[in-house]
Amino acid sequence: MPTDKKDLAKNSGNLPIKEFVFSNNHSFKQCHASSLLHLKNGMFLSAWFGGTEEKNDDVGIWFSRRVNGQWEAPREVAKINNDAHWNPVLFQSPTGKIFLFFKVGKEIDSWETWVQTSTDDGTTWSVANEFVKGDKGGRGPVKDKPIILSDGSWLAGASHEANGYHVFVDRSIDSGKTWTATPYLPIGDTSLLNKELIQPTLWESAPGQIHMLLRSSEGCICRSDSKDYGYTWAPVYKTTLPNPNSGIDLTQLAGNMLVLAYNPDNKNDGDRAPLLLAISYDNGKTWPQQLNIENGKGDDEFSYPAIINFGDTVALTYTWQRKNIAFWMGTKKDIANGHFGKKQ
Repeated sequence: MPTDKKDLAKNSGNLPIKEFVFSNNHSFKQCHASSLLHLKNGMFLSAWFGGTEEKNDDVGIWFSRRVNGQWEAPREVAKINNDAHWNPVLFQSPTGKIFLFFKVGKEIDSWETWVQTSTDDGTTWSVANEFVKGDKGGRGPVKDKPIILSDGSWLAGASHEANGYHVFVDRSIDSGKTWTATPYLPIGDTSLLNKELIQPTLWESAPGQIHMLLRSSEGCICRSDSKDYGYTWAPVYKTTLPNPNSGIDLTQLAGNMLVLAYNPDNKNDGDRAPLLLAISYDNGKTWPQQLNIENGKGDDEFSYPAIINFGDTVALTYTWQRKNIAFWMGTKKDIANGHFGKKQ
């Protein structure tokens, strides 16, 4: 059975906590594909796309801030034209500037990437500009947050869905002013040729050692690795982690501990429930500890997680039945010990 709203915790000073980002007083019927950012002042920012339903021309980018333990009323912060908007990604530069990347287009294969910025914690936003002028198909972060590498460059996981499915990364060495795309990643396993491999999530295990996990249509999460700061990549290969062709995300804690959020079904277009957090201590080879964040089965949907950490605290947002965005926050010990969250 799906989690009832009564099970989602009200604001609490104790961890873990679990709550909705907004109430029922909003103008969009559905919502999906959230992003999450934590600021040094303790504030959380979340963005998602909302409208009648995915791909509808009224879908825009919506946004809320969690200030002093309370989420502000959602507001639409990006709607540049009448095409559907998709997959917002929040990112903060070392100088404190906040970036909001998002896709625009009637169909995924014709996406354009746009970006706008804020210098006042998301209170106001700049006019949106094209990420790469004239680009079609979508450059820059496709779902999950960029990472800042040990050499100071920014790396964003990207994918194209025109003329097949293609994975690459976009790099900036000038604080986001310009970006350069790598070639599409090679495919090692012939069973993955012409299959859906999209939406990479990235981490750096040691200087120059970059890794990605990928959503796939093959019933499992796939992976690739780079030894040169993400300029070139090893052929994509399968992992033993299941995936129903649904979005994933990962965050890296101190000591190279990884926390992955994903749906564990192994059927293509399978169930997007339950939603799990899994811990790896060996750079993603094994995931011995898991916490079930949401139960559910069948048509239930708890999907598209966006996960971050600050110190030993982990936080994530995710789609809750396309009706709301849910927020969970706890410590690495809560995940390892199976602590689900405070209930009302």
